Amino acid sequence: MKKIFSYILFLLVVVVQFSCNEDSTLAEVTLPKFFGDNMVFQRNQPIRVWGIGTPGQKVKAIFNGVEKQTKIDKEGNWLLEFDPLPASGPYELEVNEKKFYDVQVGDVWVAGGQSNMEWVMSAQVEGLQQELADADYPLIRFFKIPHDYDAKEKFDVRGGEWRKANADNILNFSAVAWFFAKQNHLEKGVPVGIIESNWGGTPAEGWTEASKLLGLDFYKEKAKDVLDRQDYWIQEVVDNKVRELTRNDLVLAPQNGEIQGVGNLDFDDSQWQTVNLPEDNPFKDIAWFRKKFVLNDTDRYFMLNLGDIQQMAYVYLNGGRLFYKDWGQEVKEFPVPASMLNKGENILAVRVINTWNNAPILGKKDQLYLKSGNKKISLEGEWKYNNRVEEELPIVEWYNWLPGMMFNAMIAPIVKYPIKGVIWYQGESNAGDHQHYRELFGTMIQNWRERWGIGDFPFLYVQLANFMERREVQPESNWAYLREAQTQILSLPNTGMAVAIDIGDANDIHPRNKRDVGHRLWKAAQKIAYGDEVLYSGPVFKEFKKEGQNINLVFDFVGDGLKLSYGGEVKGFIISDQEGNFYPAKAMVINSKEVQVFHPLVENPREIRYAWADNPEVNLYNSENLPAVPFRIKLD
Repeated sequence: MKKIFSYILFLLVVVVQFSCNEDSTLAEVTLPKFFGDNMVFQRNQPIRVWGIGTPGQKVKAIFNGVEKQTKIDKEGNWLLEFDPLPASGPYELEVNEKKFYDVQVGDVWVAGGQSNMEWVMSAQVEGLQQELADADYPLIRFFKIPHDYDAKEKFDVRGGEWRKANADNILNFSAVAWFFAKQNHLEKGVPVGIIESNWGGTPAEGWTEASKLLGLDFYKEKAKDVLDRQDYWIQEVVDNKVRELTRNDLVLAPQNGEIQGVGNLDFDDSQWQTVNLPEDNPFKDIAWFRKKFVLNDTDRYFMLNLGDIQQMAYVYLNGGRLFYKDWGQEVKEFPVPASMLNKGENILAVRVINTWNNAPILGKKDQLYLKSGNKKISLEGEWKYNNRVEEELPIVEWYNWLPGMMFNAMIAPIVKYPIKGVIWYQGESNAGDHQHYRELFGTMIQNWRERWGIGDFPFLYVQLANFMERREVQPESNWAYLREAQTQILSLPNTGMAVAIDIGDANDIHPRNKRDVGHRLWKAAQKIAYGDEVLYSGPVFKEFKKEGQNINLVFDFVGDGLKLSYGGEVKGFIISDQEGNFYPAKAMVINSKEVQVFHPLVENPREIRYAWADNPEVNLYNSENLPAVPFRIKLD
């Protein structure tokens, strides 16, 4: 009897423990940060929910009235899938004790690349005021992944939240992605989610899984080092981020100099170094500059121009802060309040920091002056300079450029999240190694598609825009070679390219016309992602025919026919003789699909190139006003 009682008691204890364990399984779970209010799931694909928690516990999720359950595996991971849905919403998503509201189902795009994709609407984008007046689209949502990098794959991103499109929020949206998303929403009538994962100045190898680069000769050594010394790199990344935090604290602490009175007229700078601006650029660390000037009349309206400022600057006049210039801003002439000026002696002080390479720059020839009407007071020449007013900046390395570093922190965490496709704007940072870009970029695309595991999703990208000094003949252009590598990527399935050879800026690597870029990407999406019958590319070279000295070039993708944006001749062609000497070619449209190219001094041409330069002059378009794709061909 005693044994039976003990056995019953044992069973009761087991049942109670089991019940307690069952209750505790709905305790705490952690989801990635992009699960939140206002999120957008991809339509017509499985809706995945995942996270981490205590092994053995139960996870229960409810979405659209459907309940799913699973147990957390022994590694602490869990994942649930709901059936695909068409574009719809709003929904609530409940995961154990967590609830997320206003969840939509539509089209989700990743907006990747470097600074031209990262460039925000507020950074002097053309047409900003027009967009602010037409920005209230609550079914367009953006999630920006903060900059991050790591030597191992991360479960989650550093931060971020889904934001609805309105006049306040779009100021911080990627401009290219905004124009693209708006067209997507207006033309397809569905919610649109943009996940921004981009970082200015970054090369494609940093966005590619390091193990995938072991087969590429040019990148395999660095990739192998990252993989073989992972423990070292994990710690070094942590140490580098600590140095970065220290640096950023110093950069954003102008009071460290202000409290010393550096901007005041009576500050003693006699022990400071004398430098000549702009000739003596660049400088180092947190650079302080002082310049005295005399005014006989302060009743006039004055403008200040400090020329080239790289990157950030705090500007002071007679002890008061005049303005702050951030890295993304372009400041030319700046108004000076009369109340800040003295009749007689004045002092201008400038604090400049360049976190890109710790080499601050101030001033540019003929652009360093104070102006009133047509009269200028030159500020070129001798300035006082000191870079030890504040602490020396710690050295922060660009480890995010190394193979796989950004992939691990900014792509790996989102690869379980089904998407419609990717829009991409990058390549400037790989132009110096252009001969390797085709293989690298193709590897990256295939790597992403493999990791997402949803087939060959659309991958749409922007070809490099025109930039730098215009030269009529420039056969050895790194940017032209890089553009060629980008064009070659079109051999991969479901890829599309937006040509920007006509909408760049000779003086700025960040052209402000992002509307046309976004709209041209959207045209590619219409065809590649949605199967619409649209003319989505500019004229593409197809074949050539020789007629004596003349070469007739035949184009595809002409629509109703080739046309010129201006002039009677086609601009942008160069032609070479058999010795390899290039000349600016004569070219003209001879019918709806053909351009005739020749040069009177080249009887037997060897090669023809179109738009082959850093910043070529071009005017050849199709009937949809899309520019011709740059190319080169050999004729023998």
